[in-house]
Amino acid sequence: MTASSPRSEHTRTDTGSGDVPAAVLWDMDGTLVDTEPYWMASEVELVHSFGGTWTHDDGLLLVGLGLWNSAEILRSRGVAMEPDEIVEWLTDRVQQKLDADGVPWRPGARELLEALRERGVPTALVTMSVRRMAEQIVAQMPFDAFDVIVSGDEVDEPKPAPEPYLRAAELLGVDIRQTVAVEDSLVGLASAVAAGATTIGVPHIVPLPESEEHTLWPTLDGRTADDLFSVARARRGAATR
Repeated sequence: MTASSPRSEHTRTDTGSGDVPAAVLWDMDGTLVDTEPYWMASEVELVHSFGGTWTHDDGLLLVGLGLWNSAEILRSRGVAMEPDEIVEWLTDRVQQKLDADGVPWRPGARELLEALRERGVPTALVTMSVRRMAEQIVAQMPFDAFDVIVSGDEVDEPKPAPEPYLRAAELLGVDIRQTVAVEDSLVGLASAVAAGATTIGVPHIVPLPESEEHTLWPTLDGRTADDLFSVARARRGAATR
């Protein structure tokens, strides 16, 4: 699958109507999969290899950021490598952990995603990880999970800029205002909200604030497609009042 690949053929509901969003756009790390501990452990390993110190709180600063933005922060902490080299090194280490330990799915995420697909809802994976890692994780899904992938190495302005979500809507051929985005980080929320998507925040590593700009769910576990559709309807209703 490529970012510009045609959408898979599914039996579709009336997406984009008052009842069903035109698409659901998913963040990956921390939302679909619990890879943040893999990233944090890899960051510690990398900084320590150059004699520096990297704490859990330092790792929290990078949650949701584009990898090249993260690379610059790591360089400022003594990692004497070029940004591209840092991105490659970190991605390699996280992919090795995925191969060795398996894909740690977030509670309820696969189930909700599969339910949406069974209802014919178009979906996109919108991640700041690079494509090869996104494809590694998608390959572990036991069903046709995504119509398109937008990855961090394919955008000019990563999250928190709106470009990744706008790009996903463009590839799907839908109005971003008729979509729902699911995110776990402050950076991701900012990106999705700025793009114009109805946004659901599911906090994981980093707490998320209450806000009129997004809806907070404590977990995806037990959530249904109809629950998500209800959020979209409520947001559209609020926008018209």
